Amino acid sequence: MGNKKVCILTSVHPVFDTRIFYKEARTLSRAGYDVTLIAQHNKNEIVEGIKIIPLPKPKNRTERFLKTDFLLFKKALQQKADIYHFHDPELMPAGLFLKLLMKAKVIYDVHEDVPKQIFSKQWLPEIVRNPVSIFVNWFEKLISQKFDYIITSTPDIKNNFKQYNVVDIKNYPVINTSSLIYKKFLPNKRNYILIYVGGLAKIRGIEEIIKSIEFINPKYNIKLKLLGKFSDKEFEKVVKILDKKSKIEFLGWVLPQEVNKYLLDADIGLVCLYPLRRFLTSFPVKMFEYMAAGLPVIASNFPLWKEIIEGNNCGICVNPLDAKEIARAIEYLIEHPEEAKKIGENGRKAVLEKYNWENESKKLVEVYKILSLS
Repeated sequence: MGNKKVCILTSVHPVFDTRIFYKEARTLSRAGYDVTLIAQHNKNEIVEGIKIIPLPKPKNRTERFLKTDFLLFKKALQQKADIYHFHDPELMPAGLFLKLLMKAKVIYDVHEDVPKQIFSKQWLPEIVRNPVSIFVNWFEKLISQKFDYIITSTPDIKNNFKQYNVVDIKNYPVINTSSLIYKKFLPNKRNYILIYVGGLAKIRGIEEIIKSIEFINPKYNIKLKLLGKFSDKEFEKVVKILDKKSKIEFLGWVLPQEVNKYLLDADIGLVCLYPLRRFLTSFPVKMFEYMAAGLPVIASNFPLWKEIIEGNNCGICVNPLDAKEIARAIEYLIEHPEEAKKIGENGRKAVLEKYNWENESKKLVEVYKILSLS
């Protein structure tokens, strides 16, 4: 088993993606597999025992589909791996050809419900989204029967693949020594830091979070830190216009291993995504990262999220489209510091006991063990 060669493939995600590199690739390398990762990068290198083979960054989506994906396939063929593990739905044809040509084991790692996700693709004209979604659903089911294993990031997505070898490996945070230090909500403070980690797009509730600050009692000095990249330049302009009182710190994309230090400075974590199909049944990594850092969480009131947040008493669920409701939740936590502290501790405890990568990683290693022996 120790010498089995694994080749992980992504043409979409950054090379140091949290799930792909820091969780799955690292887990497999530590389990004794010879791991190669093909992804967008600027050089060949070995990081933490993982061999990285770079792909050039495509200029646009069309170039990625037509050129980058084909280049990735060629590089994957050269690896002659025992197991190929791909992460993007657009790589399904590559996965199929690797299966047929290399006689290797192939794993399809499904991060999102792809047919549902089609409905929020702004680059697709609205009139074609439904037929495209139907086609993608049919194609994904057809081609997935050829793969040796399907890994999904949520139980809901797993239900789409019930007839195959499938396991859900959730995107829970890694518990490491640095995260053993965590934030405790302190009473009688003058300054409060709110934090959001993730992509900065309208559908991720960024406008409502910013507008909520206007409704908070001015006696509280509020600072909002946004960690992530803007989806587009136009939205960036809109958001920066909203920051009338310079209450927001735009920190851009931050390396996963650097995020924790910002969480330790914060008081409240926000994850107020819009109620879109693709989000309703997702497990947002940021929510669990806030919990791991001992932050009380303010989250969208989706049934699945309420089950986690209210079930563990680790935050407040709100209507993500209502800035005033978000503001009321922030004020409540500020005005009830002892309760906020307890809520943060509850989230931390839940992550340590249930919602952590250490538990999920065992399922990943078990899948590889099964494929290595078959």
